[in-house]
Amino acid sequence: MTTPYARIGGEATVAAIANRFYDLIDRNPAYADLRAIHAADLSAVRHGLTRFLAGWSGGPRDWFERGQCIMSLHRAFPITSALADRWSAAMTRAIKAQPGIDPQLAAAMADALGHMARGMINLSLDQNAA
Repeated sequence: MTTPYARIGGEATVAAIANRFYDLIDRNPAYADLRAIHAADLSAVRHGLTRFLAGWSGGPRDWFERGQCIMSLHRAFPITSALADRWSAAMTRAIKAQPGIDPQLAAAMADALGHMARGMINLSLDQNAA
């Protein structure tokens, strides 16, 4: 069985998607609130997202072998439904902009990652914002 990691082109593609995602949130004012919850230097999170996406898509699982939970790592951040939706939109753009990626696989990846982003919403923040 071929993994999504292999189908999309492996490490180079995963890194390109992660870098495109962080370039979008770093440079596009539409993602200013998403950018604001990140450190000034995006190097560590670029690397972390690359490693996460690699393992998540069926490639090397070094990120997961550290024993961290993606949900727990984000629990301290003020993630509202609007912020989760912007994250999902930026990730969808980053995936779909990847040359040569199968459109059905790109859509499936974007959908799954969007569900993950919505799972990180801090509901008490959303209720306070209403």
